[in-house]
Amino acid sequence: MTASAQQKDSFPVQAKIEHGVIEGLYDTRSGLQLYLGIPFAKPPIGDLRWKAPQPLEPWKDVLKTKAFGPRPVQAVVFGDMNSRSNGVSEDCLYLNVWTPAKRNTSGLPVLVYFFGGGFVAGDGSEPRYDGASMAKKGIVVVTVNYRLNIFGFFAHPELSKESPYKASGNYGLLDQHASLVWVQKNIAAFGGDSKKVTIAGESAGSIAVSAQMASPLSRNLISGAIGESGAGINPTLAPVPLIEAEKIGSEFAKNAGYPTLAQLRALSTREIYEIYNESKRFGFPSVIDGYFYPKTIPEIFKAKEQAQVPLLLGWNSAEIPGGAFMQGLPYSEENYIKKVKEVYPNHADEVLKLYPHGSPREIEVSATALASDRFIAYSTWKWFDLHRKNSSQPVYRYLYSKLRPPLVDQNKVPGLAGGTVDKQDAPKMPEPVGAPHACEIEYCMGNLDLVKEYAWTKDDYAVSETMQNYFANFIIRGNPNGDNLPNWPAAEPNDASPPVMILDVISKAVDAKDDARYLFLDKAYKNN
Repeated sequence: MTASAQQKDSFPVQAKIEHGVIEGLYDTRSGLQLYLGIPFAKPPIGDLRWKAPQPLEPWKDVLKTKAFGPRPVQAVVFGDMNSRSNGVSEDCLYLNVWTPAKRNTSGLPVLVYFFGGGFVAGDGSEPRYDGASMAKKGIVVVTVNYRLNIFGFFAHPELSKESPYKASGNYGLLDQHASLVWVQKNIAAFGGDSKKVTIAGESAGSIAVSAQMASPLSRNLISGAIGESGAGINPTLAPVPLIEAEKIGSEFAKNAGYPTLAQLRALSTREIYEIYNESKRFGFPSVIDGYFYPKTIPEIFKAKEQAQVPLLLGWNSAEIPGGAFMQGLPYSEENYIKKVKEVYPNHADEVLKLYPHGSPREIEVSATALASDRFIAYSTWKWFDLHRKNSSQPVYRYLYSKLRPPLVDQNKVPGLAGGTVDKQDAPKMPEPVGAPHACEIEYCMGNLDLVKEYAWTKDDYAVSETMQNYFANFIIRGNPNGDNLPNWPAAEPNDASPPVMILDVISKAVDAKDDARYLFLDKAYKNN
C-alpha cells in the first residue's frame, strides 16, 4: 500500500526524536502509526561518498515522514523487486517505522529488518518487508536502507588513508550499524524498548545479521537475531583482508580511467553507476578492516566475542536449482559423476555418498542440495554451529519447505530473488524440487496479501501464520514457542542430529539428517 493510499484513512501524527520533530501517519484502519523515510545519517554525497555514515544535523521545522525515501543506487538486478520508494539516489540513508503504540505505550519489542539482494540491490520499501503485519503482533518494526555495490563496499588505499580508523569499504554495513545506534537513541519515541531489539534479514540481509552479531561496534546493541539463508562465512560473501579489497578497488579505479580518489569523488552518480555496470562486477567484497570486522566471523565466534543473544535461523529446501552445479548438463549419472569429480577430485566418492545418484530424479534432488549447500545453506549451518557451541543462548534452526503456488500471470516466471520476469526473457526452469531462495520472506513477515504475483491458497496462509507467529514470539521473548504451535526445541551444543523445524503446511520438528554434508563442506572450505 502506498502512503497516498493510506492517507485517506489517516491523520497526521508527530514524534519528537533526537534531531527534531517528525510527522507521520496514524492509520485509523490498522491502528498503526507509520513514519516512512526518516533520515538516520547525513546524505552520503559529495565529500561523504565512501565515508562512514556521519551524524545528522538537527532540523528546526517539522520534518514530513510520510513516504519512503529514495532507494540506494542500483540496477534492476533480480527480476522486479517491486520497490515502493521515491526514486533512486546516493542520498538513501532513510529508515521506516511501523508502531502499534498508543499515547502511553512503552517497552514494546523491536524488529529491525535488513533487506536482501546480494549487497547490490534491494531496499526497505519492498512490499514483502512491510512492517504493518508484524506491528499488529505488538512489535515496533523498522526497515533500513543501506548503501550498495560500488557506493557501499568500495575500498581504496586513499580512502583508507583519509579515514580516522585507517580502513575503507564496509560502508553498507556501517550504515546498518548507524541505524542500530539510531534505534537505541530514538525507538522509545515510538513505544519501543531499546533493550529488546531483534535484528533480522534474508540472504544479504541475513549475512548482515551475522556481521552485526560479530562486529564489536554492534554486538551490544541487539538482544536477538534472526537469519534467513545466509551468513558471511566462506564461500558466501565472506569479508576479505583489507589489502586485498584495496587492490581490487585500485585496479577497478585504474581500469575505469580514474585512478585517484579526487577523480572518483568528482564523478556524477550517473558516471559511477555506468562505469560500475559496464564492469560487470557483482558488487565488492566486505572487508576485515580492523574496525567493523576485526577478524573473520568464525574467528570471532570461536573466541566467544559475538553478541551473546538468542538466534533463530534456517534456510530453504531448494535454494537454487541443481543446474547451477550441473552447469547446464542434463541430469544423467554420467554427467553428475563427471561434475562431482571435477569439483571434488580428491573426495568424489565421499560426495557421491552424501549426495546420492540412483535415478535422474535423485540426481536432480542431490544436485539441487549440493548447489544450495555451496551457495548459501552451508554458510548458514556454520553460523548455527558456531553459535550453539560458543554461546549459552538458545539457537533454533528451521528448514523452510513450502512449495510456491502458481503465478497469477502465466506469462511470467519467478525471479531469482523475488519479483517476476517475462517468460520469453527467461530460460526454461525445471519444476522446483523444494522451496527456492527468498520465497519465505512474505510468509514470515505476514505479507502474502501485499505480494500480488502469486495465486496464494489457504495452505499458503496457514504456513504464513505459523511462521510469522514463531518469528513474532521469538522477537517478543527470545523463544519461538507459543500457543497452538508445534513445539520447536532449541539445539544443544554437541547434538550430532539437532532438531530442525520443518516449516510447511504441517510444520514439525525432526532430527537433522543431512548434517554430515555440512561437516564435509566445513573441511572443504577450511572453516573448521
